[in-house]
Amino acid sequence: MNSPATPNKKYFTPEEANRTLPLVRAIVKDIVSLAGDLDRRRERLESVRKKVSSRRERDRDDPYEEEVRQMEQELKQDDRRLDEYRHELTSLGAELKDEYVGLVDFRSRMEDRDVYLCWKLGEEEIGFWHELEAGVAGRVSLLEESVAGPDSDLEGEPEA
Repeated sequence: MNSPATPNKKYFTPEEANRTLPLVRAIVKDIVSLAGDLDRRRERLESVRKKVSSRRERDRDDPYEEEVRQMEQELKQDDRRLDEYRHELTSLGAELKDEYVGLVDFRSRMEDRDVYLCWKLGEEEIGFWHELEAGVAGRVSLLEESVAGPDSDLEGEPEA
């Protein structure tokens, strides 16, 4: 049995989702860039921490300790910035699925059930959809299914 529409969720038609893409694209570009940068910097921090730890046993005054504190502070600030980007994307009704490749879903309705319209950074427009549980592996072309045209089965906000 199909579940009813999820309350407090924004629903999009392909056209509505496409209209958000200029802003979504800019936000997702920032997210992908910052997420990758944060990972690289965390790896560097771990490397420096190991040096501090091994030197601490021999020498109380380690020049790396200040670097570690500074790196930790910068990571915290950029983690907050990344959270702000995620929140901005969510406030538009988009759902970030992968911050490293820029995969975003937009909730929609098709034949009385919830589905996702799927977009990935680098794609010009919304061209795919998938079942809620299918994920990116279940992406189906909107054109193949003939649901993006004038007789579209994809709907925006569900009827109350």
